Amino acid sequence: MNKRNYAAVFLVMLTFFVISFMTNIIGPLTPDIINGFNLSLFLVALLPFAFFIAYGLVSLPTGILVEKYHPKIIMVVAFLLSLSGSLLLSLFPNYLSAIISLFLIGSGMAMLQVIINPLLRVAGGEEHYAFNSVLAQLIFGAASFVSPLVYSYLVQNVNNSDSLASKIFSLTPAELPWISIYFLFVIISIAMILVTISFRFPKVELKADEKTGSLKAYLQMIKQPLVIAFFFGIFCYVGTEQVIANWMSQYLSVYFGYDPQTTGARAVAYFWGLMTAGGVLGLLLVKIMDSRKVLVLFTFLAILSLTAALVFSGQVALIALPLTGFFASVMYPVIISLALNSVTQNHGVFAGILLTGITGGAILPLITGWIGDNWGLKAGYCFLYLTLGYILSIGFWAKPLIANKTVSLFKKKS
Repeated sequence: MNKRNYAAVFLVMLTFFVISFMTNIIGPLTPDIINGFNLSLFLVALLPFAFFIAYGLVSLPTGILVEKYHPKIIMVVAFLLSLSGSLLLSLFPNYLSAIISLFLIGSGMAMLQVIINPLLRVAGGEEHYAFNSVLAQLIFGAASFVSPLVYSYLVQNVNNSDSLASKIFSLTPAELPWISIYFLFVIISIAMILVTISFRFPKVELKADEKTGSLKAYLQMIKQPLVIAFFFGIFCYVGTEQVIANWMSQYLSVYFGYDPQTTGARAVAYFWGLMTAGGVLGLLLVKIMDSRKVLVLFTFLAILSLTAALVFSGQVALIALPLTGFFASVMYPVIISLALNSVTQNHGVFAGILLTGITGGAILPLITGWIGDNWGLKAGYCFLYLTLGYILSIGFWAKPLIANKTVSLFKKKS
């Protein structure tokens, strides 16, 4: 049994926090970006597209690099990419630099996602991996909750000469106060490069299910209808999550007049916070229920919550939209587990194919933005009935070879 490397575990947890902090800020920024650069909904949707398409392009090549190079090198390169992207948008705030910036930051975050899970397994010990993974997800959720609140603080204080924010981020253009968050990302990226360099890393030996596999193995897998079906499950989930989060502040502003820099930002923060809370409940439910039933139940409730936000008043929408995060919380882990438990081999290759489904976070907000430009953002949100309907269907057609182990709350009498 390998000795646990607590320092490396801390670094991984810190990295999870940073990934989430930098990834899930696009939604609260959307109204400011629209106004600052005078964009249509479709054009602003190209920003999350640039970010999430990087996951589809960078994840698999990074998997190959992980098998050849030390994880420290890959992590430093990843943070250098996030640094360059953040610096670009901070110093040259325009639409084109925003597209390039988010692609660079997304590439860095994708590289980090690939390396930190096997690093966590080795550093924390395999026997503690399940616990550490849950803890990492809680930290990930906490960062998603905090980042919109930090953004809200910055945009309200960066132009106030008496505030600490104005002194630290003095280069922020007065007419674009939201750029201050990218100056903060510059500081975070530099700090993470220095921290990463200073740590001693354990040697990471990838398990079979963590290796990327050959091109031939991928081609063989994508010929299987079941593989494609589960790929679209992840595609629909990530796309749905990002559509709700990215357009929430804009939706609440356009239809109900809520301030996107305060009320809208808090709503997005609650979306991610409730998603974290729902994940904890989901962990308990899959111990007492078939995971397919959990998926059907939570997806149905997410559909009801979305409907309430579209049909009723602004006060209802202010609760119902963030609440969809609570119900969406179980979708990703349940779909992944059902998928991997439905095949007998090439789990690493299958996992790689599933992770490319993250590109749904690039494409579906783009479709929603196009619909929003033509028929309104409410119509764009209605598109999610298709994606949620597909996720709901997985609970009915999935036939895992290994069902999730459950415990009975009441012992049967003999």
